[in-house]
Amino acid sequence: MTQTLDAASVLEVLKPVQDPELQKSLVALNMIRNVRVEGGSVDFTLVLTTPACPLREFIKEDCEKAVRTLPGVERVGIEITAETPQQKALPDRTGIDGVKNIFAVTSGKGGVGKSTVAINIAVALAKTGAAVGLIDADIYGPNAPTMMGLAEANVTVRNDNGQDVLEPAFNHGVKMVSMGFLIDKDQPVVWRGPMLNGVIRQFLYQVQWGELDYLVVDMPPGTGDAQLTLAQAVPMAGAVIVTTPQAVALSDARRGLKMFEQLNVPILGLVENMSYFIPPDMPDKKYAIFGADGGEKAAEELGVELLGKVPLEMPVREGGDSGLPIVLAQPESASAMALMSIAKRTAAKISVAALT
Repeated sequence: MTQTLDAASVLEVLKPVQDPELQKSLVALNMIRNVRVEGGSVDFTLVLTTPACPLREFIKEDCEKAVRTLPGVERVGIEITAETPQQKALPDRTGIDGVKNIFAVTSGKGGVGKSTVAINIAVALAKTGAAVGLIDADIYGPNAPTMMGLAEANVTVRNDNGQDVLEPAFNHGVKMVSMGFLIDKDQPVVWRGPMLNGVIRQFLYQVQWGELDYLVVDMPPGTGDAQLTLAQAVPMAGAVIVTTPQAVALSDARRGLKMFEQLNVPILGLVENMSYFIPPDMPDKKYAIFGADGGEKAAEELGVELLGKVPLEMPVREGGDSGLPIVLAQPESASAMALMSIAKRTAAKISVAALT
């Protein structure tokens, strides 16, 4: 019996094709839409769960192969879009209107490149087409404005029905707030915990974020007031833990990870930063300045995923100083490709958590 080439037959052959992360049929997940058949041409829309899907081309290829098994197919056109799912609500934590997913980038100690990782993840997600916001929650040392090219930005505070509302700054596709916008350049922030808690809550709830797929929170180092405030205020999609291969950094990273677990915040994974040094005049050389494989061993011991290993390259520092993150400044560099992969992997894990 000859199989008719129509929308129903196209959906039928696509049923076995699964989302590799969710391990469910694309058709059952309503990720195949707008099927149109004209003669031998088949067109449809593939709706991914994140614009940053790391398996985008793999899924597209599987769909095309399946459709081409139908007799009479001469051309397959696939339009790819994305609908980022909303993170699950929690009864004791208040979400932010319009913000689908909030996740933290954190570390147990300073000096591991946490802000560099957070900023490049945010910019990388925006680069894929996602709507992204960034909170610089390091109130005592707000350096994200410089790293985002916003050191001279002017943000406005307006009154909205009797409440002050902050308009975020914007650059590289990312909306951002930071204490650095609200104080003079060399002014120290000499506050006790309650004041810090208050300003973080203001950054969450009194900023005109609009519609966001992801709100990235660049945390201060440690396991103190800022981490507690964030974890107890909003439903979080998870935390990304940044460390270096060094034993001291790994020890502190474990403490940070355990703290978030105790607060019922999912651990999205571990990022090993400064994994090895690549000399600019010898790009084929790698030097394990801070040790080797520490992140892999820690991830295995703690039962979390190693999201990626970011090499130490001079352009990463140069990009931070100039306000042009490495994923934009030199997208083909080893560090930029590692950070882009980490951003995509993080987004995929957030989508899986929201849909399962």
